[in-house]
Amino acid sequence: MVNQQLITTASTLEGYKITRHLGVIRGITVRSRSVIGNFGGSIQSIFGGKLSIYVNLCEQAREEAYQLMIQHANEQGANAIINMRYDANEVMQGITEVLAYGTAVVVEQV
Repeated sequence: MVNQQLITTASTLEGYKITRHLGVIRGITVRSRSVIGNFGGSIQSIFGGKLSIYVNLCEQAREEAYQLMIQHANEQGANAIINMRYDANEVMQGITEVLAYGTAVVVEQV
């Protein structure tokens, strides 16, 4: 089971030795903005500053993709994830794909 303390954007984990590379793992989610969210975002943009409606939507999408990535790593038998990254693409207007990915590995403390 993946220890969330052992998820890194680096290619190594200090104090750990990688014993097995299990391959690329990913979590993906696709989200759309609701009519209410678009309206609220439009109102916020008039006044400038942080668009909290969109920030919250992005945070939720990233968290969902992150948890799905961990689930995929667990299914592969990993206890850590290295080279973790996020990516996001607009599939069509108002619909965004968020991807969390990395390399599933088995590590042991040195």
